[in-house]
Amino acid sequence: MEHVIDRVLLDETALQAKVQELGERITRDYEGKDLLVVGILKGSLLFMADLLRAIRIPLEIDFMALSSYGSGASTSGEVRILKDLDQSIENRHVLVVEDVIDTGLTLNYLMDNLKSRGAASVKVCTILDKPERRRVAMTVDYNGFTIPDEFVVGYGLDYAQQYRHLPFVAVLKREVYGG
Repeated sequence: MEHVIDRVLLDETALQAKVQELGERITRDYEGKDLLVVGILKGSLLFMADLLRAIRIPLEIDFMALSSYGSGASTSGEVRILKDLDQSIENRHVLVVEDVIDTGLTLNYLMDNLKSRGAASVKVCTILDKPERRRVAMTVDYNGFTIPDEFVVGYGLDYAQQYRHLPFVAVLKREVYGG
């Protein structure tokens, strides 16, 4: 991996400690509510699995897949739903789990879409936030780490479908992605 990784940004210990903290907050905030946790595929998968184990209240899960990047390293600006929810969210409290929020364009589109379906509430939980790249104003309800504007992989994040499996978040060498 040394040939593609510039440096580790967040190690496994830091990630797991933050996931526990987020799980405790979500447990308190959603106690007694009809919670549906929606993972955004594929990037949120590892984070969501750990987060679900840290939440100590009844909940249901579902998944969506969206595309705005294609196979490149920058957003196309166009958002498409590739996989929609399998159930209605009307009158449910929806917690969207994302791997990283950068421009906010995809998430902004998704939030508007989910709110229009009659959810009781829609909030966002992300393990990584890159506010420097934000192109739309948005609220991140549960944020793990604010990180600099660097291309990161690991813990669900990929480059060309590679490196998702890494148990840490690392900065990818520029020569790998042509940045």
